[in-house]
Amino acid sequence: MRQQITELMVETRGQGLHDCTDAVRHWVDGTGIHAGLLTVFIRHTSASLLIQENAAPAARRDLERYFARIAPESRDYEHDDEGPDDMPAHLRAALTQTSLSIPVIDGGLALGIWQGIYVFEHRRVPHRRHLALHLIGE
Repeated sequence: MRQQITELMVETRGQGLHDCTDAVRHWVDGTGIHAGLLTVFIRHTSASLLIQENAAPAARRDLERYFARIAPESRDYEHDDEGPDDMPAHLRAALTQTSLSIPVIDGGLALGIWQGIYVFEHRRVPHRRHLALHLIGE
């Protein structure tokens, strides 16, 4: 059994889904591990991770609008240290995921044909988001 660990940085352009599949895939390809389990963990509380539709941009836009409706910006939140998008970002992150587990089969990510790995940025301004990747296998 072997393991590999790295950290990837994803630059977001503000709110929305930011595809990081290729960067993750490139790293996995270089590990030489052919069968195992990849964990992807985001090291932030106002962004999250999703495996989501990678072909139809409308599906991602609908998802973004849905989260804007269920966790809207508002002056009613007590926590607003970084502005009106601060607490909604934490709520959206709480409703999604901070880590993903993805099987590695035959040296590649076992994603479905329409699946991509996304950083879901919940803040309005661009950020540098850090992902910890851990792959264990053989």
